[in-house]
Amino acid sequence: MTAVPGESELERLVARSRLIGADPTLVLYGGGNTSTKLTEVDHLGRERRVIRIKGSGSDLGTVTVSDFPGLWLDELLPLRERAAMSDEEMVAYLTRCLVEPDSARPSIETLLHAFLPATHVDHVHADAICSLANAPDPGAAVREALGEEVAVVRYLRPGFELSRRVAELADARAVVLAHHGLVTWGDTHEQSLGLTLELVGQARGYLGLVEEAGVEEPEPDGALVERFLVRLRGCLSGERRVVLATERAQQSLADRPDAEQVAAMRSTPDHMLRIGARSCVLGLDADARAAVESHGEPPRAFLVPGFGGVAAGPDAGAARARLEIAGHTGASVAATLDRFGGASWLSAQEVYEFENWPLELYKLTLAPRPPELAGHVALVTGAASGIGRDVAADLAGRGAHLVLADIDERGLEAVCAGLPLAVSVPGDLTDEEVVDRCVHTAVARFGGLDAVVLNAGIAATGALETLDEDDWERSLDVNLSGQFRLTRRALGVLREQGIGGSLVYVASKNAFAPGAGFGPYSVAKAGLVQLMRIAALEGGRHGIRANAVNPDAIFDGSKLWSEELRRERAAAHGIGVDELEAFYAGRSLLGRPVTGSDVAEAVAFLVSDRSRATTGAVIPVDGGVPAAFPR
Repeated sequence: MTAVPGESELERLVARSRLIGADPTLVLYGGGNTSTKLTEVDHLGRERRVIRIKGSGSDLGTVTVSDFPGLWLDELLPLRERAAMSDEEMVAYLTRCLVEPDSARPSIETLLHAFLPATHVDHVHADAICSLANAPDPGAAVREALGEEVAVVRYLRPGFELSRRVAELADARAVVLAHHGLVTWGDTHEQSLGLTLELVGQARGYLGLVEEAGVEEPEPDGALVERFLVRLRGCLSGERRVVLATERAQQSLADRPDAEQVAAMRSTPDHMLRIGARSCVLGLDADARAAVESHGEPPRAFLVPGFGGVAAGPDAGAARARLEIAGHTGASVAATLDRFGGASWLSAQEVYEFENWPLELYKLTLAPRPPELAGHVALVTGAASGIGRDVAADLAGRGAHLVLADIDERGLEAVCAGLPLAVSVPGDLTDEEVVDRCVHTAVARFGGLDAVVLNAGIAATGALETLDEDDWERSLDVNLSGQFRLTRRALGVLREQGIGGSLVYVASKNAFAPGAGFGPYSVAKAGLVQLMRIAALEGGRHGIRANAVNPDAIFDGSKLWSEELRRERAAAHGIGVDELEAFYAGRSLLGRPVTGSDVAEAVAFLVSDRSRATTGAVIPVDGGVPAAFPR
């Protein structure tokens, strides 16, 4: 039997809960609940019985002591004598019984735990148990798999009536809730947890479920998958951008001949809150828009024959969570169909009532307000240092998902390590394969692309009369031609996606006000501004905006300003190297140094919908250099 660690009963409740929450075949992302009855001292010094139960929406895998509100047990037990109680009455009553009035809202199944006399109670949505609970005859399936001592309760939405029904079965060994899950209990933490694990193991054995090595499926055509994902993301991102997550391992579900039947139900109603009442079965070459529109509400999970599973969410974490839930619920339903040749599920009315049930919808209100760029996917080049690094950090802080590119692999990894929603693509962007990999990574990891910040560049100096031709060509290739290749690749994806987008070109004050001896760089940056304008002209009818920012003298963390370049520019201006930064700041109208953060602020504006009516523009971020005013 698994030992449950902890010095106090409350610490052991947390430990028991985390042991359950660590197993995704038992509960997923806020599902299930646990409780313990104990004695505590109230504000008058009296010893009173308390039930500590998981708060609504808390995740068993990560719960802490503060996630278990306490309720005075002796104030809950008299409710067993009542004949009926509405949800609204129950919530109001539970609120008045809280030990700490400002604690989290207790689980909606608090009374179910309270009415059972056992000290410790666990409720899980185990995949294998749900496979039995959704059999054509759940009672017969449970009796055959788990024995006569395990009771079955017909489906009832959680609340007062279900709590009374389960309490009447306290003499049973455990209770399976039809279409819902398992309730176990015990006098010790180990007894309750052990019984849960024992019964789930029995159910798995009865169903013939064994751990199978993943079957390697042939890889589908990459271009076909990319086109499918960006079109699907475009269809789902009408009012607000979504991110897609994919799972090739779900192809075994997607390729089943009864995939539509698997997609049409869930293993437990709890999963409907996250992934809707049914998934959408959609082929790689199907009309995504027609399928999404015919689904009713926008689908959140998909089975894609020949590919696997796809899920959509407001961010990568939510999309990945939905995908995992869809995988577990699909596998559970498939096990039911394989073992029994059919399944039973909620009626259409019961599904509707659950999806619109205020007590469950309350959990969704606990999520924080999304940041400005939630759901957006941005590709930033030259991200390992200087402006690119600052832009990446700024966009990440606004909730954007990032694909970061740079030739400096070590520096790129360091930047990515500090950003939660970033992936790196090291390489030289003058190589078309690297350009392709950048855009493809955005689609493969997040489902599409919303913005590209074309920032990669090198400094190139020298008088025209003595300039080496290789230096000239290298500047044009890195600062201009590479940007063209990325523009071309991104435009195709943005057009296919059909929801617009933003291209932001990090040019330079030198595009309008070049300096002597800075010809290769200045010519390339002037060309970059012109490239931006053409992109604006050609992308406008597709809702794709193209704009530029023109920074000047961004020294902090920049690899552009090498020691050699500093000496050259200081000599050109007739000043000492240590005076260079002050010189550039002093020559501007505002007389202040310009930082990478200043540039990042302008870039964020151009990436966001705040600039939805702006394209073909150049924003100087140079402190005010009159010669470089756009004209």
